[in-house]
Amino acid sequence: MPNANNVSQSPTSAEASALSQAQRRAVAELLRVSPVADDLGRRFQEAGFKLALVGGSVRDALLGRLGNDLDFTTDARPEQVLKIVRGWADAVWEVGIAFGTVGCRKTDAEGNVFQIEVTTYRSEAYDRDSRKPEVSYGHTIEQDLVRRDFTVNAMAVALPGIEFVDPYNGLEDLAQRVLRTPGTPEESFSDDPLRMMRAARFAAQLDFTVAPEVVTAMKEMADRIEIVSAERVRDELNKLILSDHPREGLRLLVETGLAQRVIPELPALRLERDEHFRHKDVYEHSLTVLEQAMALETDGPDLVLRLAALLHDIGKPKTRRFEPDGRVSFHHHEVVGAKMVKSRLTKLKYPNDVVKDIARLVELHLRFHGYGSGEWTDSAVRRYVRDGGPLLDRLHKLTRSDCTTRNKKKAAALARTYDSLEERIAQLKEQEELDSIRPDLNGNQIMEILGVPAGPVVGKAYKHLLELRLENGPMAYDDAVAALKEWWAGQQ
Repeated sequence: MPNANNVSQSPTSAEASALSQAQRRAVAELLRVSPVADDLGRRFQEAGFKLALVGGSVRDALLGRLGNDLDFTTDARPEQVLKIVRGWADAVWEVGIAFGTVGCRKTDAEGNVFQIEVTTYRSEAYDRDSRKPEVSYGHTIEQDLVRRDFTVNAMAVALPGIEFVDPYNGLEDLAQRVLRTPGTPEESFSDDPLRMMRAARFAAQLDFTVAPEVVTAMKEMADRIEIVSAERVRDELNKLILSDHPREGLRLLVETGLAQRVIPELPALRLERDEHFRHKDVYEHSLTVLEQAMALETDGPDLVLRLAALLHDIGKPKTRRFEPDGRVSFHHHEVVGAKMVKSRLTKLKYPNDVVKDIARLVELHLRFHGYGSGEWTDSAVRRYVRDGGPLLDRLHKLTRSDCTTRNKKKAAALARTYDSLEERIAQLKEQEELDSIRPDLNGNQIMEILGVPAGPVVGKAYKHLLELRLENGPMAYDDAVAALKEWWAGQQ
């Protein structure tokens, strides 16, 4: 039965209208996938089992955003599911079978490809000291639904007859755009502490409000997240960061104390301000930089750019100094921040290349401010391009996003200055192929000209020629040879 605290009152006319619209959207979405879903439902029925579309698939159908990834639940055991889908599906995999899930792929008559997961009715819970859930199978769909994280994910459509199952009032919560738990939030979060992070993630993805009693439980049970593996925490954090409204989810993580246990550098940005040492709220600034970076994305959500934007100033708390003149300084916070990024993201099990790229962007994010009003020499511009390397486009976006001043004249001036820098980079690229800056002589040529074998000398000569290339631009072959010989004479 639903928790009495979660049962909504009779819907208002506006809510009833929202419910009606949601149901109409669901019918349209379900009709789109019904040939595959109904066919699978009939196969389970003929085998003596029940099957229902469930969870996020039903929620997304009601929101009019159902994709081709379909989740089903059944009373059949995994080995029985395998017998039913083999010969019907294009491909079958057993990666999640230990948790009761069988995956498969099915192409319909129109060529649409569906990724399908069928999971046996189940319940899962953590021991106090375990990092892995214990899975046990259930016998009814109501038992399965009550273990779901939120009521909006605890709805099902029984197949093949398309019977709507909603024992915990998920449809009303969906209409009100609120996240509640089917049972008490304490029971839910005790079963799986990662659900606390999912609350923040769904708030960010769906732009939903989290019910007060759920927020309270998150605050009281935040320490439970520490038993969840770093990989699972990282995956939830990624989904939140890549959502349409990450600010709301991040705020919830900070407000409930979860961030303190998952990514403590984020709440640490809430530096106190007083009447003597006024400076920007670094936490709010970072959230704004994240949103401004999102607005500059051109090829969909960019995890590296978004994390770099969120974390670009995490070195500030450690480097904050109160100066005698009343100013607050953060000298070298970009260098300190890059080291902190490497440490935190490594602990969260991010891939090494992702950690490296984000740390590099944090390290470089202040470099532009040395450009002044355009005083950089061509040599300095070349070095900026070389240091940015394949991250240069992201560095452009991060640097532009880092301007959150309310002074319109100052913001416009900064934008014009960066426009000028990008124009100079474009001009030099046309002239010099800046994307692949290298010396005018390669290693083989250096060995041939100097008459030396491969070794440290060749590396030193190469580095010297690279510095000349950065400083002076491209050199003719004869000039490069002369410069190499002059350097070699000085080494004797």
